[in-house]
Amino acid sequence: MVGHKQRLLDYLEKNGSITTLEAIQELGNTRLSEYIRQLRADGYIIKNEHQKGKNRYGEKVNFDKFVLVKDEENEKMYWLFI
Repeated sequence: MVGHKQRLLDYLEKNGSITTLEAIQELGNTRLSEYIRQLRADGYIIKNEHQKGKNRYGEKVNFDKFVLVKDEENEKMYWLFI
C-alpha cells in the first residue's frame, strides 16, 4: 500500500511542484506541510515559492508552491546546507 508521503514524492517527481489546493484535489492530502517536512528530513530539497492569487471571491491571497529540486540541483544545493 502506498502512503501519502510516497504519493506526494511521486507527484513532485512527475510534476515538479504542488500547492495545498492541488494536494487536496489530486492526492486527497490535507496535511501537505507535514509530508513536505518528512521528505525534507529524508534529504529531499524542496523549496517554497511564495505565490499571489485570488480566491473564489476575488480577494487577494498568498500561498506557497512547494518545488522539488531535481537531482543535479539537489546535489549542488545539498552542499550549501551542510
